[in-house]
Amino acid sequence: MKTLIAPTLTALMAAGALLPALAQTDHGAHGKAPASAPAAASLPLSDGLVKKIDKANKKVTLSHGPLPNGMPAMTMVFRVKDSAWLDKMKEGKTIRFAAEDINGAMTVVRFEPDK
Repeated sequence: MKTLIAPTLTALMAAGALLPALAQTDHGAHGKAPASAPAAASLPLSDGLVKKIDKANKKVTLSHGPLPNGMPAMTMVFRVKDSAWLDKMKEGKTIRFAAEDINGAMTVVRFEPDK
Protein backbone atom coordinates (compact mmCIF):
# COMPACT_ATOMS: atom_id res chain seq x y z
CA MET A 1 0.00 0.00 0.00
CA LYS A 2 2.82 2.40 0.90
CA THR A 3 4.46 1.75 -2.45
CA LEU A 4 1.46 3.24 -4.27
CA ILE A 5 1.30 6.46 -2.29
CA ALA A 6 4.64 7.95 -3.35
CA PRO A 7 4.14 7.47 -7.14
CA THR A 8 0.59 8.78 -6.89
CA LEU A 9 1.69 11.91 -5.02
CA THR A 10 4.49 12.48 -7.53
CA ALA A 11 2.05 12.23 -10.44
CA LEU A 12 -0.40 14.62 -8.80
CA MET A 13 2.35 17.16 -8.10
CA ALA A 14 3.54 16.97 -11.72
CA ALA A 15 -0.01 17.49 -12.98
CA GLY A 16 -0.40 20.51 -10.68
CA ALA A 17 2.74 22.05 -12.15
CA LEU A 18 1.19 21.88 -15.64
CA LEU A 19 -2.06 23.62 -14.74
CA PRO A 20 -0.75 27.22 -14.88
CA ALA A 21 0.70 26.57 -18.34
CA LEU A 22 -2.61 25.18 -19.57
CA ALA A 23 -4.49 28.16 -18.14
CA GLN A 24 -2.38 30.54 -20.22
CA THR A 25 -3.35 29.02 -23.58
CA ASP A 26 -5.46 30.95 -26.10
CA HIS A 27 -9.14 30.84 -25.22
CA GLY A 28 -10.35 32.86 -28.21
CA ALA A 29 -12.24 29.89 -29.68
CA HIS A 30 -14.59 29.47 -26.71
CA GLY A 31 -18.24 29.78 -27.68
CA LYS A 32 -17.50 29.40 -31.38
CA ALA A 33 -18.47 26.43 -33.52
CA PRO A 34 -15.62 24.13 -34.46
CA ALA A 35 -14.19 24.77 -37.90
CA SER A 36 -15.52 21.41 -39.10
CA ALA A 37 -19.12 22.20 -38.08
CA PRO A 38 -21.28 23.17 -41.07
CA ALA A 39 -22.88 26.61 -41.06
CA ALA A 40 -26.60 26.41 -40.30
CA ALA A 41 -27.41 28.16 -43.59
CA SER A 42 -25.75 25.36 -45.56
CA LEU A 43 -27.56 22.49 -43.83
CA PRO A 44 -30.36 20.91 -45.89
CA LEU A 45 -33.89 21.40 -44.57
CA SER A 46 -36.13 18.51 -43.52
CA ASP A 47 -39.89 18.38 -43.10
CA GLY A 48 -41.32 18.09 -39.62
CA LEU A 49 -44.74 18.08 -37.97
CA VAL A 50 -44.94 20.08 -34.74
CA LYS A 51 -46.39 17.81 -32.04
CA LYS A 52 -45.67 19.84 -28.89
CA ILE A 53 -44.10 23.18 -27.98
CA ASP A 54 -42.33 23.64 -24.64
CA LYS A 55 -41.48 27.35 -24.38
CA ALA A 56 -40.29 27.12 -20.78
CA ASN A 57 -37.51 24.72 -21.76
CA LYS A 58 -36.89 26.03 -25.31
CA LYS A 59 -37.87 22.68 -26.85
CA VAL A 60 -40.15 21.41 -29.59
CA THR A 61 -41.34 17.87 -30.27
CA LEU A 62 -41.24 17.08 -33.99
CA SER A 63 -42.34 14.09 -36.01
CA HIS A 64 -39.92 13.96 -38.94
CA GLY A 65 -38.74 11.83 -41.83
CA PRO A 66 -35.15 10.64 -42.18
CA LEU A 67 -32.64 13.43 -41.46
CA PRO A 68 -29.53 14.11 -43.58
CA ASN A 69 -27.27 13.07 -40.69
CA GLY A 70 -28.59 9.50 -40.99
CA MET A 71 -31.19 9.69 -38.21
CA PRO A 72 -34.24 7.62 -39.17
CA ALA A 73 -37.81 8.90 -39.21
CA MET A 74 -39.22 9.30 -35.69
CA THR A 75 -40.84 11.67 -33.23
CA MET A 76 -38.39 13.33 -30.89
CA VAL A 77 -37.71 16.42 -28.79
CA PHE A 78 -35.32 19.07 -30.13
CA ARG A 79 -33.86 22.13 -28.46
CA VAL A 80 -34.20 25.34 -30.49
CA LYS A 81 -31.36 27.76 -31.16
CA ASP A 82 -33.71 30.76 -31.00
CA SER A 83 -36.62 30.59 -28.54
CA ALA A 84 -38.50 33.23 -30.59
CA TRP A 85 -39.05 30.51 -33.22
CA LEU A 86 -41.39 28.74 -30.81
CA ASP A 87 -43.84 31.66 -31.15
CA LYS A 88 -43.92 31.06 -34.91
CA MET A 89 -44.51 27.30 -34.62
CA LYS A 90 -48.01 25.89 -34.18
CA GLU A 91 -48.89 22.41 -32.95
CA GLY A 92 -50.28 20.31 -35.79
CA LYS A 93 -48.54 22.43 -38.48
CA THR A 94 -45.57 21.41 -40.62
CA ILE A 95 -42.23 23.19 -40.68
CA ARG A 96 -38.95 22.94 -42.56
CA PHE A 97 -35.93 22.70 -40.28
CA ALA A 98 -32.25 21.86 -40.01
CA ALA A 99 -30.86 20.29 -36.86
CA GLU A 100 -27.44 19.43 -35.55
CA ASP A 101 -25.96 17.95 -32.41
CA ILE A 102 -24.85 20.76 -30.11
CA ASN A 103 -23.23 19.63 -26.86
CA GLY A 104 -25.01 16.28 -27.04
CA ALA A 105 -28.49 17.66 -27.73
CA MET A 106 -30.18 17.70 -31.13
CA THR A 107 -30.94 21.37 -31.77
CA VAL A 108 -32.99 23.10 -34.47
CA VAL A 109 -30.47 25.56 -35.91
CA ARG A 110 -32.56 26.76 -38.86
CA PHE A 111 -36.33 26.98 -39.17
CA GLU A 112 -38.91 28.00 -41.76
CA PRO A 113 -42.67 27.75 -41.34
CA ASP A 114 -44.14 25.55 -44.07
CA LYS A 115 -46.17 27.48 -46.62
